[in-house]
Amino acid sequence: MGHSKLIRNLVVILGDQLNHRSLALENFDNRSDAIWMAEVHAESLHVPSHLARTTLFLSAMRHFCADQESLGRRVIYHSLKFQYPSLASALDKTLKSHKIEKVLITKPGDTRVEQSLCHILQEHEQDYEILADNHFICDPDEHKSFAEQGSNQRMEFFYRKLRKSTGVLMEGGLPAGGKWNYDENNRGSFPKGGPSALPTPIFFKPDSITKTVMAEVKTHFPNNPGSLEKFNWPVNRKQARKALNDFIKNRLPLFGKYQDAMWTGESWLYHSRLSVCMNLKLLDPREVIRAAEQAYNDGSASLSSVEGFIRQILGWREFVRLIYHNRMPDYLNSNSLNAREPLPDFYWTGETQMNCLRECIHQTLDTGYNHHIQRLMVTGLYTLMLGVNPKSVHEWFLSMYVDAVEWVELPNVLGMSQYADGGVMASKPYVATGKYINRMGNYCKQCIYDPAQSTGDNACPYTTLYWDFLDRHQDQLKRNPRMSLQLRNLQRIEAEKMKAIRERSKFIRQTRDVTAIA
Repeated sequence: MGHSKLIRNLVVILGDQLNHRSLALENFDNRSDAIWMAEVHAESLHVPSHLARTTLFLSAMRHFCADQESLGRRVIYHSLKFQYPSLASALDKTLKSHKIEKVLITKPGDTRVEQSLCHILQEHEQDYEILADNHFICDPDEHKSFAEQGSNQRMEFFYRKLRKSTGVLMEGGLPAGGKWNYDENNRGSFPKGGPSALPTPIFFKPDSITKTVMAEVKTHFPNNPGSLEKFNWPVNRKQARKALNDFIKNRLPLFGKYQDAMWTGESWLYHSRLSVCMNLKLLDPREVIRAAEQAYNDGSASLSSVEGFIRQILGWREFVRLIYHNRMPDYLNSNSLNAREPLPDFYWTGETQMNCLRECIHQTLDTGYNHHIQRLMVTGLYTLMLGVNPKSVHEWFLSMYVDAVEWVELPNVLGMSQYADGGVMASKPYVATGKYINRMGNYCKQCIYDPAQSTGDNACPYTTLYWDFLDRHQDQLKRNPRMSLQLRNLQRIEAEKMKAIRERSKFIRQTRDVTAIA
């Protein structure tokens, strides 16, 4: 049955577009416009979404809906109970039951979603417009012009360009402190006794809305991975602002020095926990950058800490989005190393004898979170060197992390972590032996494997697979000058030992976990 009143603009708000200053809401007329939101059952099954991830998205959506309604705005809200098979099917129902002059959509961060929405709108011959996402600092078209200039297209140069154009951490046209990058100051590990007096991040107790969502999620998705016992994420803008202030005051000062460090039983260390707030658009990256820059200007945080944090937002976060929007949909099928192995089953359970993987995966199951080095150099490194199909790795990362949205997750996994794009995102594959993990934390101290050994029953699988990876891909990698030192070290390994490494690597792949002695 049709709705009698004409809707001038139907503003589509997706679950990761909870931006109160969205361009789509800029000229909103309470009398004639409406907001459209939908909780889609199938979106949590497209990949088996972690219970905390689904809860976070749905709770944040319901809080955003309540905020908009408090402003007198009409919201057409489709709840989880309808069990729509897609966003497009939910929108189809609204298009059939309402007279709508125009549909406004902020550019989605998932090409699959954008294509499906556009398809149903065209099917209805409905007038619509895709608007730029003003949450981001630069538009995808800027990357095209950056590439056309013939510049080095690495993130570092892109980051410097944005530093200049925004004036962030710039003094008199030059980078603050005289250097663009303070990475060498930001690779510290903890002393033998571990971190002392870690500041506990601000946690948010589930309110009535979140509790209702948690109950529904458990009912609707009984077989999805993860736990809700420790759910404490910010779900609205007010909480997100508190989380930002808490990080700037209590953890930013030591964030830089220890951003790559890991420690058993410590999920947060000095990390911000703000990726969820930004990726759902509860926080604007500009306000986060301003707050960090102000801490440097006030003298409450060092330049190396502030620059390292800002680079993750102004540099990596903006850069990966441009990679995604300029290279999809073909990018999804990138597999430059021809990796074909299945993802080990223990990635869904954490039941492995490799302590670093057990710790990181159990943390993920408990909280929906790992910090970037745990993702890159533990969970991601193992699948890269094992030779797991990168699309399977992508689907696991998209499933398991509360901050995972495809535009940011996919390039980070396929490009940075798995080197599946052949060097578009990263200048070389990030591979290392177990010695790196041992240097950056204490996981190896409680492990049955020895990171210094590449062969034998006690050999660390990371160390074995590292040499096997270089051996298997040396013809491709020798064209990369940044790999020359690692390949020279490979050549120094005696033939008999290399044979044993290959045999051990084969055993690891055949057993799917090194739970038996070869």
